[in-house]
Amino acid sequence: MTDTKAKKLWGGRFAEATDSLVELFNASVSFDQRLYEQDIRGSLAHVAMLGQVDILTAGEVTQITDGLNAVLDEIRAGDFEWRLDREDVHMNIEAALRDRIGPVAGKLHTARSRNDQVAVDFRLFTKEAALDLAAQTRALRAVMVSEAERALEAGIILPGYTHLQVAQPILLAHWFMAYAAMLERDEGRFLDAAARMDESPLGSSALAGTPWPIDRHTVSTALGFARPTANSLDGVGSRDFALEFLSACAILSAHLSRLSEELILYSTFEFGFLTLPDSHTTGSSIMPQKKNPDVSELARGKAGRVFGNLMGLLTVVKGTPLAYNKDLQEDKEGVFDSYDTLSIVLRLYADMLPKCEWHAKKTREAAARGYSTATDVADFLARQGVPFREAHEVVGGLVGVASRSGRQLWELTDEELRAAHPLLNAEVAASLTVEESVKNRLSYGGTAPKRVREAVVAAKARLGLVTEE
Repeated sequence: MTDTKAKKLWGGRFAEATDSLVELFNASVSFDQRLYEQDIRGSLAHVAMLGQVDILTAGEVTQITDGLNAVLDEIRAGDFEWRLDREDVHMNIEAALRDRIGPVAGKLHTARSRNDQVAVDFRLFTKEAALDLAAQTRALRAVMVSEAERALEAGIILPGYTHLQVAQPILLAHWFMAYAAMLERDEGRFLDAAARMDESPLGSSALAGTPWPIDRHTVSTALGFARPTANSLDGVGSRDFALEFLSACAILSAHLSRLSEELILYSTFEFGFLTLPDSHTTGSSIMPQKKNPDVSELARGKAGRVFGNLMGLLTVVKGTPLAYNKDLQEDKEGVFDSYDTLSIVLRLYADMLPKCEWHAKKTREAAARGYSTATDVADFLARQGVPFREAHEVVGGLVGVASRSGRQLWELTDEELRAAHPLLNAEVAASLTVEESVKNRLSYGGTAPKRVREAVVAAKARLGLVTEE
């Protein structure tokens, strides 16, 4: 028997050492060591339960518990040696426990498999990650609402776009509240995912449960889960909780990427709507005038890797038969990466947005371009009894006249306007300003200041910042 084989906690059945390349390929300790807190928490709950049901003596429970806490202290202090030949976080910790307290450490694994051990560790991490991202998403949502309130008080008007062409004027506050609405749904997705994954697979053992008289409900409660998983095959073999987490991450990333795209566009000289803070931009190595929106560009770019993490795990899971397969070792890195990526993007935006400087004069001028009040002219005619389709055609003709001569609708003459329709004149066209257009959008959810103010108050109430009026 070789020394390498002797160190394997599962090596009894094998007559030769693991090939070194297989050992490297098989090991996951380089990344799953991140689960050490969850792994030791799971072991502490498991050994306490083993003592409560008289599978282990009180002395054995104390010895193992003290040993696990000592290993935890060693890891936290940075003094722990993570060994590749011990494969993963679970075997590294168990082997270190055995080195510290001797053969009694082997009793920790009674009524437990690495299959349910890794499943509970990963669920604990993913649940905590989902709740943390929900909280960080909520914090960014609060920033969005605060910025909306500030923009509302300033009365800043922004061009609203469809097809990236000026469509109708809106309040900048309305724009902020659109993203606040998206983030509210994102927060809800993380909370929903956390609620659905709130089940402990520990006690499922390898796949079929265990003949030992364990108490899964006690362990589940001790670990902060709502309940144990109801089926042992599902408990160790399913990763839909990770898929749901990654799906919520992907949708949030898409929203943050859209925000990034708009901030990048609006900060260009061509748009000139806002100036990004120096603290969140970078310069060029050759062009001294450059101020690059790197935070937004990276947030937009990193959405791709978050999408990829979801697709990667979907591809892994789709072909795996029940219950556990080594393929599922590929479940963790994508979750870790998506969590880390979004955690920093959310914090960066929460810090950056209040430091952005919006240029109200420039946004108002842009909102007035592109015949953005054309619909208001059509609505004026419709309110006078003209069928809207007829009014639409009339105003479309006027836009054609104005565009061919490089003028806005309010720059057309009385004669031109009356020729299009007798109800129109220069006074009517001049009265239909971008301010009036915004003010008149009073439908629920619209951009009128009154409606946006109501939306801000309601959003602050849902955030617990004020009492809803």
